[in-house]
Amino acid sequence: MTTAVVSSLVLLPLVAGPAAAAGGHDGRPAGDRPLRQLAADDRLRVGTAVDMAALAQDAPYRRAVGSEFSSVTPENVMKWDALEPRRGEYDYAAADRLVRFARGSGQKVRGHVLVWHNQLPSWLTGGDFSATELREILRRHITETVRHFKGRVWHWDVVNEAFDEDGTLRDTLWLRALGPGYIADAFRWAHQADPRATLFYNDYNIAWAGPKSDAVLALVRTLRAEGVPVQGVGFQGHLGIQYGLPTGVAANFRRFERLGVRTAVTEADVRMILPADEEKLRTQAEGYRLLLDACLRTRHCVSFTVWGFTDKYSWVPGTFEGEGAANVLDESYTAKPAYRALQAALAGRARPRAVR
Repeated sequence: MTTAVVSSLVLLPLVAGPAAAAGGHDGRPAGDRPLRQLAADDRLRVGTAVDMAALAQDAPYRRAVGSEFSSVTPENVMKWDALEPRRGEYDYAAADRLVRFARGSGQKVRGHVLVWHNQLPSWLTGGDFSATELREILRRHITETVRHFKGRVWHWDVVNEAFDEDGTLRDTLWLRALGPGYIADAFRWAHQADPRATLFYNDYNIAWAGPKSDAVLALVRTLRAEGVPVQGVGFQGHLGIQYGLPTGVAANFRRFERLGVRTAVTEADVRMILPADEEKLRTQAEGYRLLLDACLRTRHCVSFTVWGFTDKYSWVPGTFEGEGAANVLDESYTAKPAYRALQAALAGRARPRAVR
């Protein structure tokens, strides 16, 4: 919790309303308008991952989601273990609630995620399936899920985190049973189920050049040359200030764009070793700023999404021991320097029209 460090900052007026939903000016100074309004000026969707329990139970959280963001990503409720907890039995209730909320708030929905090696149901990971059976299970899950949300999900993270840090394909259930062709199959099946949705490959530690980013670039180039409908690349943007901030991010985004794909920052957060202090928060703000700046400098970067916006519901402390304070608002919904950095980066900026 960083309230003591940022107590001089004002509490955000996080109130959803028609002006926010429409992205119109609400009378606030340009630099203090909600993120979604400032981003609209740059023809950019600014989004957040959404915790559905918090959305249902926490009114300030719900108001912030509606007023600050123009797109939403389900944090967990579109993952396989949530959607298909038992083979052939789909539970779309929680995901449908988010889609309805987004429609009422004038927001787009990013679907997350169709193919991943984590958060799979036990019937799948513990099953003794032949390659033929597993391929059909994957095809059906993708097809059923994308058809259910057809016309209501804007972007899909089709394949997530398929590479290791050295640029080799990750050893997963899918690779072991189906070989590397599962990636192309997943994109083809998703496109058949909803030809109008934009389909993304999504991964972490690829926002800057290196073996992993190079491997993803090569894969996307190859797949597109083969006619596979990979239409976007998502750069997650999970940073830790203790490792230093990356360089060359905008240049890396542009080399992907030269392949003809759209780009997006999909899961931005910037964690630190606790406790937070003023210097760490300034460095955190610079991390958020450089990710957003890279997006703004890239013609077809269509969205910038934070992976949660308040430290109250952050995934980081439960995953990285001794680390946290990763989001742009603290646990009391008070703006941190990172939030102000995003406002400042968006205020007054203009760029060529992006492909939507």
